[in-house]
Amino acid sequence: MEPTPAAASKAGGTDDSAVRPIWGLPGLQCWAKANANANESHLTFCRRGPMRHLSSALRPASCLGGLVLATVLCAPGAALAQTSGPTPQPEPVPVTPEQAAQVTTEQWAIHGQTTYTQQLQPGFRSPFEGPQSLPADANGRETFDATLYLGFRPWQGAEIWLNPEVDQGFGLGNSFGVAGYLSGEAYKLGQTDPYYRMSRAFFRQTINLGGGIEKIDADLNQLAGTQTANRLVFTVGKFSVVDIFDTNKYAHDPRNDFLNWAILDIGAFDYAADAWGVTYGAAAEWYEGRYAARVGLFDMPAEPNSIHLSLPLLQQTQFVTELEERHTLWDQPGKIKLLYWLSRGNLGTYSDALALGYATGTVPSTGAVRNYRSKYGVGFNLEQQIVPDLGMFVKGGWSQGGVEEDAFTDINASVTVGLSLAGTRWGRPNDTVGLATAINEISAIGSRYLAAGGLGGIVGDGALFKSGPESIVETYYNFAAFSWANIAADYQFVNNPAYNQQRGPVSVFALRLHAQF
Repeated sequence: MEPTPAAASKAGGTDDSAVRPIWGLPGLQCWAKANANANESHLTFCRRGPMRHLSSALRPASCLGGLVLATVLCAPGAALAQTSGPTPQPEPVPVTPEQAAQVTTEQWAIHGQTTYTQQLQPGFRSPFEGPQSLPADANGRETFDATLYLGFRPWQGAEIWLNPEVDQGFGLGNSFGVAGYLSGEAYKLGQTDPYYRMSRAFFRQTINLGGGIEKIDADLNQLAGTQTANRLVFTVGKFSVVDIFDTNKYAHDPRNDFLNWAILDIGAFDYAADAWGVTYGAAAEWYEGRYAARVGLFDMPAEPNSIHLSLPLLQQTQFVTELEERHTLWDQPGKIKLLYWLSRGNLGTYSDALALGYATGTVPSTGAVRNYRSKYGVGFNLEQQIVPDLGMFVKGGWSQGGVEEDAFTDINASVTVGLSLAGTRWGRPNDTVGLATAINEISAIGSRYLAAGGLGGIVGDGALFKSGPESIVETYYNFAAFSWANIAADYQFVNNPAYNQQRGPVSVFALRLHAQF
């Protein structure tokens, strides 16, 4: 059922007269709800096929104080937010049996983090804009989150973790307009006021199988203790697919390294998730010598880019598997990972949408042609230390080009290359500087769909007269102000945003403040 002004009024808690249409296309209507108080937020209600988008006008964050404590003090709010950043744990350290005997096994732990990110985008060339374009006028947006990590060990090898979180803020363009989106701290929906949610809640069991003994340091979602090099690890509950798959020590954490989606993760990896980047599922890992194998089964969103996951659970399902090889090259450690994923859910194809649009004289919409079908893809992930303070990474991916994006972004092929350098050479070993470039492509049929006015998951300029690869360069400097706090400056350059050669290039500046304990 299409939304109506009355429905929008009901959702916003006002009468119908406060709701006005702001623009519409066949298969896409939007209404804005005005407020009497200019300082109050307004809501925009849009619908493309069965997909909803809600956004709220930006105002300055109303609570930067409280930080981590706010996660348990704030009441639940609207289900709109930025993404949950992955929680990468440090590598285990091999130890002797004598050293292992001195390691204290944690039975419980409380950790916390808070991150504030401010992004500024100067104006750029844009002969036209569409409903999902990055605005060409100069603008700035911010995001804020604070998370508690509550863990305890019910028995040997087991861990239970809860991650209550408070989120607030928006991405530039309300997280539209660039396929390799500009901030991993901003996802598909935003909220003016801080609100509470449970970002993760999962159980993990490690079964030791022998081999050398490794020390595990206390960290976010990780209890201190020991494990063996050969082991099985089982995880079940609510977490992110990329907490376990597609990890990379140099580019995976938007709170400490790069910000761009297509650099943090394989751009073409359309991993199952709700609008915050998490889902329900289970994963198994087997570590044996220099190799590791992972498999996982995860719940997909009820509809592409939805805030709701599919019910009953696993009715729409994604299967993910990854093989990892750890090696030493010229006395320096490295990893190579090969990824495969297969999704089965209600998805539309670009060709069906174009055919229906031509037949009815309307703008094509994949939301109008969804059926239960498959989508699959592959990925490659390399991390290699060159010298102790310098490492490189390479990521690449490809996904089935005829099927719409489901939960990540509108990329069918991607390549990313980057470097990460610690500040040892200038006397600041805890600082990091990073430099990376990403090239993203959409399929030929996907380009035709955008050219006909169709909207993807996060891109859609209403037309696409000259299509080209979207290329991104990002660099950052992460300054370790204290052992518990970092300040980062970040710059991104985007050519052909949303594959449109007639818009851009775009420059984006960012300041990120991060603290954790």
